[in-house]
Amino acid sequence: MSYQSILYEEQDEIGILTLNMPEKRNALGAAAEEEITECLRDAARRHAVKVIILRANGPIFCAGHDRSEILNQPLANIRKLFHTSFNLMTAIRSIPQCVIAEVHGVAMAGGCHLVAGCDLITAGAEKAQFGMTGMIYSYNCTTPTVAVSRAVGQKKCMEMLMTAKLYSAEESREMGLVNWVFPDDQLHEKTLEAAKDICKTSKYAIHCSKQNFYAQVEMTEWQAYMFAKEMMAQQAVSVNATEGFTAFLAKRDPVWNDDTF
Repeated sequence: MSYQSILYEEQDEIGILTLNMPEKRNALGAAAEEEITECLRDAARRHAVKVIILRANGPIFCAGHDRSEILNQPLANIRKLFHTSFNLMTAIRSIPQCVIAEVHGVAMAGGCHLVAGCDLITAGAEKAQFGMTGMIYSYNCTTPTVAVSRAVGQKKCMEMLMTAKLYSAEESREMGLVNWVFPDDQLHEKTLEAAKDICKTSKYAIHCSKQNFYAQVEMTEWQAYMFAKEMMAQQAVSVNATEGFTAFLAKRDPVWNDDTF
C-alpha cells in the first residue's frame, strides 16, 4: 500500500511505521493521521506481525498538530481534525499488536499525545524530549491530557500542562511516561531487541494482554478483579496457553498456533 505521509515495512514479525514528513517536522494533519490509522487497521486485519514500531524521519519526532489546519479554520473543520486524532488513538489501543513508540527527538503537544497513546515507549538519551506545549500559544493540550494523565498521574500532568516545558528522556522515564532510555546511536537497535523479546510469545497472548489491560484500567478494583478472574479462566483453556504450559513442563520450546485467538 502506498502512503504520502508515512512509510511502512514488515521485517519478520515486526512492523515499522515511520512518520515521513521531516520538512513539516512530522506535524500531524488530518491526511497524515488518516494514513497512520489505515496502516494500523490494515496491519490488524492481516495480523502478520506481533509488534509495530512507530518512529520518525528527520530531527524532530513530531511537532504536534499542523497549525495551518487549526488557525483561522471553521469550528467544524477543527472538530473533524480532532475526531480524526481520536480515531488514530483508539486504533493504537485496539489493534492486537503491541505498539512501541521509538522517540529519537522532540515529541511535543500532539506528538507527545501520539507516543503516550502507544503501549510502550523507548527514547534516545540525549535528543528525545517530551512536552505538552500548547500553553505557549494559549491553547490547552486537552487531547494529549487524556493519554498523558493516565501515564504520569494527575499532578505531573498538570505540571506539564501549566509549564509547557520539554522534559528529557530520563525525566520522562522517571515520571512513568517512557519505558526505556537508550543511547541515541543504539536507539533503533535496542528498540528492535525489545520488540523481538515480545515476539517470543504468541499473537494470542499479546492480543489478550493488551485488550485486558486497557479494559481493566478504567474499572474499580472490585470490577477489575471480577473481570480478571474470568479472563484468567478463559485464557487457561486456550490452545496457546495449553501449549505454553505443556512445553514448559516438557522442557522444550513452545510451538504457537498463531491462527487461533
